[in-house]
Amino acid sequence: MKYKRILLKVSGEALLGEQQFGIDQVPVKMIAGEIKKAVDAGAQVAIVVGGGNIFRGMKNSAKLGMDQASGDYVGMLATVMNAIALQCALNQIGVQCRVQSAITINQVAEPYIRHRAIRHLEKGRVVIFAAGTGNPFFTTDTAAALRASEINADAMLMAKNGVDGVYTDDPNTNPEAKKLDTITYDDIIKNGLKVMDTSACALCKQNNIPIVVFDFKKENGIKEILDGKELGTYIS
Repeated sequence: MKYKRILLKVSGEALLGEQQFGIDQVPVKMIAGEIKKAVDAGAQVAIVVGGGNIFRGMKNSAKLGMDQASGDYVGMLATVMNAIALQCALNQIGVQCRVQSAITINQVAEPYIRHRAIRHLEKGRVVIFAAGTGNPFFTTDTAAALRASEINADAMLMAKNGVDGVYTDDPNTNPEAKKLDTITYDDIIKNGLKVMDTSACALCKQNNIPIVVFDFKKENGIKEILDGKELGTYIS
């Protein structure tokens, strides 16, 4: 196995399915099934899930007359909802899972404690990190890079919705955009490629955590990455 411990970043939009809003059980069950394959193969899997399917702080706060900090906190609560939904889907297929929240919400999730999270992973449990970093003005991309660094992940896997890697431009609007099989952290920062936040990219670079960007709809995608197969875009 190429990577023993991974941090999987799942966008909130990946849980939309055919809906315009909310959580669709079809993609949730599909993602849970892919995670189970990785766990059964012996990988330690931690997850950070976004909340864009329910509320996107930076985008929606202005529409509702909120300041950005308040909007970001609403977005953090959205990630908790997604984390609980994914936890239920994993439990239903026999995968032990714990949700740890950066915001204290003891009725539904453990508080985030680094050593406890690592211990869960060592025992073969999936850990879902909810509520981002617990602070406004930071995206879930940055939260994913932070948690990957804290748990000493071997790699960060970014599951994209309908995009199978990093392109020179948006492939949905520019048919001439070319896919990049490998790229460096500096290339993303320097060229302003909208793969992830530059702060998240810089954090992965600082801690030498490779990033693999792939399409979450690819069957056996996570397992193939663990097996060392070339899939998506490799960032290092």
